[in-house]
Amino acid sequence: MRILVTNDDGILADGISILAQELMKLGEVKVVAPDRERSATGHAITVLRPLRIQDIELPDSGIQAWAVDGTPSDCVKLAIEDLLEWKPDVVVSGINRGPNLGTDVLYSGTVSAAIEGAIYGIASVAISVAAFDNCNYPMAAEFGKQLVSIVAKRGLPPKTLLNVNVPSVEKRDLAGVSITKLGARVWKDVFDRRVDPRGRTYYWMAGNVEEYEGDLDVDSVAVRHNMISISPIHLDLTKYDLIEQLKTWDIKFGDGF
Repeated sequence: MRILVTNDDGILADGISILAQELMKLGEVKVVAPDRERSATGHAITVLRPLRIQDIELPDSGIQAWAVDGTPSDCVKLAIEDLLEWKPDVVVSGINRGPNLGTDVLYSGTVSAAIEGAIYGIASVAISVAAFDNCNYPMAAEFGKQLVSIVAKRGLPPKTLLNVNVPSVEKRDLAGVSITKLGARVWKDVFDRRVDPRGRTYYWMAGNVEEYEGDLDVDSVAVRHNMISISPIHLDLTKYDLIEQLKTWDIKFGDGF
């Protein structure tokens, strides 16, 4: 099996190194990741400047890796189009520090890297630890290896990926695995307005998350109950049941319509 590993926390993050070493047990692993943290960059790609890369070797593993001064999506594109000698069987993005639940997936560089893999027709998985401190990366990596092995054998539908969130608890405290839908996890943004020494206004964006309370088939709820959440995500954003209704609106514009 040939596996491409990437992330949005940067190539020196603990999560990516632990994940890559665990996935080596399944086959050949290459790592292409941002040279610094690129969290919350969404599916941005770099088009207004050149991309630069640096060949490196991941510590304690000898895994060949490239650091890219671009976004997670850039990394996947560059890996597949140029850096790798082979097309990956699986793209794995992570392990992210912090959860990617509900609407987080629209902003997440971790999830966007997996989306890029799915665009290329490659089975792709995004993995996050649902904590920012005392992250249990080894357990998440162990589960990631098991899931990737299953995905490689069974495949995924076209343009589909799996978004995985692992509670940061001891393995004995896990309550199981839940196949989930994305929840309504919404951030209440707060902008802290400040003034620099030259009198110019600047802002720090912060905020608090508003969690959804509901059933265990919702990703954020499952994780709060110490369950590993696996959510299938597909790339077709079309609202099909609205198409016929829109046609009845008789929308016209300009002469000759």
